[in-house]
Amino acid sequence: MTIAETLLPEFDEEMSLTRKTLEAIPNDKLNWKPHHKSNTIGWNANHLADIPSWIEFMLNHDSLDIAPVDGTPWKSPSLESIEEILELFDKNVGTAREVLKNAPDEVFSQDWAFMMGGQVMFTMTKGATLRKWALSHMVHHRATLRVYLRLNDVPVPGVYGPSGDE
Repeated sequence: MTIAETLLPEFDEEMSLTRKTLEAIPNDKLNWKPHHKSNTIGWNANHLADIPSWIEFMLNHDSLDIAPVDGTPWKSPSLESIEEILELFDKNVGTAREVLKNAPDEVFSQDWAFMMGGQVMFTMTKGATLRKWALSHMVHHRATLRVYLRLNDVPVPGVYGPSGDE
């Protein structure tokens, strides 16, 4: 069994659970945030839709500079409806799944660097980067979003088992 084959079930489950959470967001709550220092529900939803696109950068490239000195900086999406956010999420998940499925074992032990303005912020293996900055990072923001939904009295779908609303 390849490394990709061992990761795909977890990838599929986390993407499914994230989509289920995104589907619960009412459009009229996208601008809500619990505190002036917090991001909005919409920001979190857009971020969750974007995270799967990072997998292509992690596995098919040796680095990503989100603010290149002589280039265009990375720009997170800022879609304004849950329907658009789900469409982007589905597109990014489809691409990420294909990239992951086709990744040879040796790619997971190669180094990958996250850069900003030409400076390396960190270097990790591509396998560790995928786990931490794609899968675990997604779980983190999904959990934040679920708390925001609860604070708005929006029924929260279960993940890893039923929620208090189920």
